[in-house]
Amino acid sequence: MKVQPRTLSGFMELLPEQQVIMESIMDVLRETYALYGFAPLDTPIIEASEVLLAKAGGETEKQIYRFSKGDTDLSLRFDLTVPLAKYVALHYAELAFPFRRFQIGKVYRGERAQRGRFREFYQADIDIIGDGKLDIANEAEIPAIIYRTFTRLGLKKFQIRVNNRKILNGFYAMLGLSEKSGDIMRTVDKIDKIGPDKVRELLVDSEIGLDVECANKILKFIAIKGKNSEVLDALEFYRGKNELFDTGVNELGSVVKYLGAFGVPEECFAVDLTIARGLDYYTGTVYETTMLEHPEIGSVCSGGRYDNLAEYYTDKILPGVGISIGLTRLFYVLNEQGMLNQSESAVDVLLLPMTEDLSPAIELATKFRDSGIRVQLYAEQKKFKAKMNYADKLGVPFVVFVGEDEIKEQVVSCKDMRSGEQTKLSFEQTLQRVNAVLTEQHRGSIIKE
Repeated sequence: MKVQPRTLSGFMELLPEQQVIMESIMDVLRETYALYGFAPLDTPIIEASEVLLAKAGGETEKQIYRFSKGDTDLSLRFDLTVPLAKYVALHYAELAFPFRRFQIGKVYRGERAQRGRFREFYQADIDIIGDGKLDIANEAEIPAIIYRTFTRLGLKKFQIRVNNRKILNGFYAMLGLSEKSGDIMRTVDKIDKIGPDKVRELLVDSEIGLDVECANKILKFIAIKGKNSEVLDALEFYRGKNELFDTGVNELGSVVKYLGAFGVPEECFAVDLTIARGLDYYTGTVYETTMLEHPEIGSVCSGGRYDNLAEYYTDKILPGVGISIGLTRLFYVLNEQGMLNQSESAVDVLLLPMTEDLSPAIELATKFRDSGIRVQLYAEQKKFKAKMNYADKLGVPFVVFVGEDEIKEQVVSCKDMRSGEQTKLSFEQTLQRVNAVLTEQHRGSIIKE
């Protein structure tokens, strides 16, 4: 009895042409991160549960994929940050600080699959880890990297929203709400999804139990809007009432100033006092990046500053700052909206031998590959029409024919599959022609204008 082939809900499988686009996006990320001095890192998908869940609880522990192998309690990683914390603690003596790493890898969460949310998905993370201290300039460099990455991909209509948790914690301390600040921030963080009226209702009527006046002060504070300079000026009204608040305002001002020096235009980032990030371990600057034409998708890139990355694994104080791009979600949105340019083929040249002896075709394929051209040798005994249909289905830019005439005349017959033009030239001239077309094709961005 045959088993019905199927892909589990919440898991993405791509056709080859889509996978080529996904790999191209990853290449842009790797190249951009490398420009800023980040080293690549990979960590195991499976970890000992006690290591992976050292800080877990609540929803995280409910969503974890956990299993036993013999007497060993194991779990699939649910993000790339916890494995990084373990890695830095384990290799502390061998690393140079600040330690800058990027990692692109799959993570697993057993949550309900829905539009744009998956159970298996790629994250693309960068983090800068300090030893004891980490300068504020690093907190400005992170959104600059986001800007360069998204711009290189071809995205234009996005906004990096920036805030500082010290401002929020300081403000709630002014109101005598320090013990409830975490619950308040998690509630306020929902304002884009449920609106200010519902947030007020939750602040007053839920377990938080604020009075209406207090809730109104909070909503008035987070509603401060305008140009970045205008928001910073408005925050000066509250200065001098709480030391932590003042520190946060100073740090936010430095981030805004440095972002300009990093070349990020002001229209691409905004100071937004509603941004808090749901996780309590963020202690300083926090970021969320949204696609302006698709706010319903939520943040496609988020992160922030934390004071002690590896506190559950070592006594060393290791502050850090980082972001995570939800790569699978981003790809899903771009693909669904038809924003991805047509994929290039995984093959540059399909080489068709037209003689019984394949040696000349194999030698020619080797010459092309030695020159950096991706070649597939098609040796199947099919009719000519079937071979050309195969070339069409692959979407190859060029087909090269190797027959008795070409071998005798020492030329290469090459057909441009897009223009239909066919030439008989020397190998060097054909190589020049192929390279010129491929260079022009690669000049466009992955994402459509």
